[in-house]
Amino acid sequence: MRTLVKKNKAVFIGLFFCNLLVAFLTPYILPERYFNDTVIIVFDKGHEIGWLGSYPFAIMFYKLTGLRHLSFFLIALIQFPIVTYILYKIGVPYNFHKLNVKNILVYIGFLLLGIYMSMPTKEFITFLMFCTIPFIFQSNKKPVFKIAFSLILIACFSFFRPYYLLMPIFAIGMYVLSFIKFENKTISIIFYGILIAIFLSLSHGVIKGEYISKQTRENYVVENINKKNINTAVVSPLSQDTWYGEAFGIVYGFMAVNVPVIEAIKHILSPQVLVFVLWQLLLFYILFVRFSRCLKNRKQYQFELWTLLILFAFFIVQGIFEPDLGTSIRHKIGLFPLIYFALYYEDFRKDIRQII
Repeated sequence: MRTLVKKNKAVFIGLFFCNLLVAFLTPYILPERYFNDTVIIVFDKGHEIGWLGSYPFAIMFYKLTGLRHLSFFLIALIQFPIVTYILYKIGVPYNFHKLNVKNILVYIGFLLLGIYMSMPTKEFITFLMFCTIPFIFQSNKKPVFKIAFSLILIACFSFFRPYYLLMPIFAIGMYVLSFIKFENKTISIIFYGILIAIFLSLSHGVIKGEYISKQTRENYVVENINKKNINTAVVSPLSQDTWYGEAFGIVYGFMAVNVPVIEAIKHILSPQVLVFVLWQLLLFYILFVRFSRCLKNRKQYQFELWTLLILFAFFIVQGIFEPDLGTSIRHKIGLFPLIYFALYYEDFRKDIRQII
């Protein structure tokens, strides 16, 4: 008896095997600088192992699971199938086999997954954390419970990266703003979300004496530019030692990692950077359009709206913390389950999935 595989699932399976090969070969191809985090996680020369913080927890995770003792190609053969299976359980879009911009973005996302899951990485842990949100939204619990539980869960993830605590704050703030009548609601909500970020950073500066991005992005960038570890650094034209410099720096950082037109101009002769830039620009545009659609039909798409609110909250947080474009792309891959769910939310609605 012949087993028929639908075209959408056949493409999904094909992507899995192709990028499993990519994951297998990546450790032998990538330059050494791509393994800076991995070296810290595997060898723990600074004795950072613990339960709080991204590096300490990642070191503990890979020690307890025994993965740190395996060759990278074996880690790739374990991690990549796990993340791909999770995406498969979220759902395979009905038209996944058709060539369009949205599908091509996800195909590239699978490639990036193959690359970043080929080694011990914090993004594997992040992926496992945030893949819970689509499953919560697809569960049979009451809507209010699903939304509240998801936001609380994300706040709990702050034990890993403290800035995750800001995501529910920004998401709730933007949701409240969505009830105000703006001429262009989508742009206005994102704009005021960035203002909330600026206000929090300036408040931190008043209380602690140093703005948030100064503690994170600026110090990291200066250190790594000197070591020549990054070539797409996010460096604001204005010093962020003043309140207006910090405010401008956050806006600049948001644009640099989410709408990186300036980065494209700076690296016009670097094809690999331009690919990242194009992927990021198209991704942001499609999510922006879908965010606008959900705002107009909030009752019909309430969970999809909250998924996008969480994603745009994360994009705003990236405007404060991300030191360079490459790192911002890698961190987005950690949230790929949410991106995947947001891009195909029509396909993952229960009434449609039953037909599929």
